[in-house]
Amino acid sequence: MTTTRALAPLAAVLLLSGCISFGSKPPPTLFNLTATSPAQAGSGASGTLSSAIVVLEPQAEQRLDVVRVPVQIDDANVAYIKNAAWVERPARLLQRLVTETIRARGSRLVLDTDPGTGNSTKLEGRLLDMGFDARTSSAVVRFDAVRTAIGGEISTRRFESIVPGVTAKPESIGPALNQAANDVARQVADWVG
Repeated sequence: MTTTRALAPLAAVLLLSGCISFGSKPPPTLFNLTATSPAQAGSGASGTLSSAIVVLEPQAEQRLDVVRVPVQIDDANVAYIKNAAWVERPARLLQRLVTETIRARGSRLVLDTDPGTGNSTKLEGRLLDMGFDARTSSAVVRFDAVRTAIGGEISTRRFESIVPGVTAKPESIGPALNQAANDVARQVADWVG
């Protein structure tokens, strides 16, 4: 009787194992963005909200608001790379990369969540492209940034990086996209100071 009670939960788990799914199998290649110049261990910053910059997650259209990696076939057609995906949505990855790149410079306090007070400079915008262009065999990252200073002054700028000569394979596209994204993050960090 005691053995039967002890085995009952195990039997229930085994019966349910055919019904439970933990999601689809991940693709063989997962893309991530990593900073080429990250902040050093032990580094930090302090200051007031008025001296801080808040880096918000950019908006993105639906073709980029997924973990699939887009391929621009022509002006009107988009496909997705087979056997590859982002580890999370590309807009979130770009936000983290820009935040890390600005933070590594050590010149100002950087936040990645909005304190909601309106007393800090905000960087937001729209991710226009982060994928592979089959027409030119290039990795492309394009970002329209909006910087809102304390007091309401607004500045905009488009940032772009294109890495040419990329083969249409995940092992080539991933590093090229990381290179292009780091270039855009560096340009943005130069702009915001």
